[in-house]
Amino acid sequence: MASAHSDPPVVRWPVGAAIGILSGGVAIGAATLAAGLFGAGTSPIFAVGAAAVDASPEGLKRFAIDTFGTDDKTALLLGIGIVLISAAVILGIVSMDRPRAGVIGLIVLGMIGAVAAVTRPANGLVAAVPSLVGTAAGLIAYVWLRGRSGLHPIVRRESAEPEPAMPTGLDRRRFLFGSAVVGGLALASGFAGEYLVRRSEASVSRSAVRLPSIADTGRPTPATADLHVSGELPFITPNDAFYRVDTALFVPAVQTNGWTLTVHGMVDRPMTLTFEELIARPLIERDITLCCVSNEVGGRYIGNARWTGTPLAPLLQEAGVQPGVTQLVSRSTDGFTTGTPASVALDGRDAMLVVAMNGEPLPLQHGFPVRMLIPGLYGYESACKWITDIEATTYEAYSAYWVERGWAERVLIKTGSRIDVPKHGATVAAGAVTIAGVAWAQHRGISAVDIQIDDGPWSPARLGAQDTIDTWRQWRYDWQATAGSHTITVRATDGDGAVQTTAVAQPFPSGATGLHRIDVTAT
Repeated sequence: MASAHSDPPVVRWPVGAAIGILSGGVAIGAATLAAGLFGAGTSPIFAVGAAAVDASPEGLKRFAIDTFGTDDKTALLLGIGIVLISAAVILGIVSMDRPRAGVIGLIVLGMIGAVAAVTRPANGLVAAVPSLVGTAAGLIAYVWLRGRSGLHPIVRRESAEPEPAMPTGLDRRRFLFGSAVVGGLALASGFAGEYLVRRSEASVSRSAVRLPSIADTGRPTPATADLHVSGELPFITPNDAFYRVDTALFVPAVQTNGWTLTVHGMVDRPMTLTFEELIARPLIERDITLCCVSNEVGGRYIGNARWTGTPLAPLLQEAGVQPGVTQLVSRSTDGFTTGTPASVALDGRDAMLVVAMNGEPLPLQHGFPVRMLIPGLYGYESACKWITDIEATTYEAYSAYWVERGWAERVLIKTGSRIDVPKHGATVAAGAVTIAGVAWAQHRGISAVDIQIDDGPWSPARLGAQDTIDTWRQWRYDWQATAGSHTITVRATDGDGAVQTTAVAQPFPSGATGLHRIDVTAT
């Protein structure tokens, strides 16, 4: 007869789900810790995420950027986490009656991570180690937790005795204690690994960079280029506010020691430069506005900074670019490629290999130690971060990363303008209202900006001083607002006299067009 004080039977599925989640957590934590020692690119989570980015159809990538903006990578990692948790729960529950399913599931997930890590462009076979370490740790945790719960062993002996039932009483307490221990190990190893991954030696390398004197600092930024309107970003975008759009799920940890740039392909004299040799060349400093081709009308994927680097054209001329070269293919340390029109890179504009941004070495997320930058071209055509290779070739011979996915092969930045103040949907006081924003047409400059209130006439805005034709211009317009709802529209005229088009086009495949409009209410 059962004791009147016996514990109620344990519900099976929560125990199985807990075993699955905790075993998976230990696997991920151990793999992250190992990746902290072998390099962030070997992390199975990052490797699988990067592979997913490469394999995603173009429409899905555009949806992610449009929906999540610069948080698209965080959203992807969150999605991977949800998938892993779901898989762990399912495997844990299934393994209650089929214990080998848990073993097989952990091994399969570990192999997926190992294959993804090994096949990343910058990795080798050693990149599989974190995934293998994580798999081994997860299996140990899985077997140990099953033992603490009193479940039958994974390999059962032939016996006429019935398998033990789910535990109650003391076994439950033993399982909960064991779960706490395993959970603590998972968290501790995960946090330690994350710290090691982020405490990149590249940060130490960046801190040690000492740039030589700059041979050509260009003209100083005019004091009146910034109109100092409240709510408007400064004329020079701070590094921490500068937009970031790239395919790198994790920031590559590249050190100056060991970094090289190779120039090859259709050149007479292939060359390889170290970082020290690169910065020993004459350096220039220029204000240049950089814009992403995925920027919507009125969007935020644009910024203006003071860049320091060595001119690109003299380096290419030393290499001896051959007749017939139409494209420069730049490769990043993570395998990403950009395709630059060779004629644009060599036409005398301030194309450069950048080593500093706003007076300090390039931030890691913006391409440390070296990136390319060519004014007048969208970033996907020229602004290769973490650059290690330039190949002189033709468009017929090679399609770069985004061109292969349907984006335009060759396109110049389109004339654009944006209203920053007031915000769309704002309520303002009737009377004097300041309208302000920026306009850009890199390598052509901005000659005028006009504002339209509702269906009224176009009126000229006041421009900030022009810095160079490669930077945006701030503008402001003083409006006497009457009570009611109003639509404000802006348009720009570039330095060649061409007025910004009213034709509406989405960013894909060659950049957005159309006029930026906002609605406000004056009371």
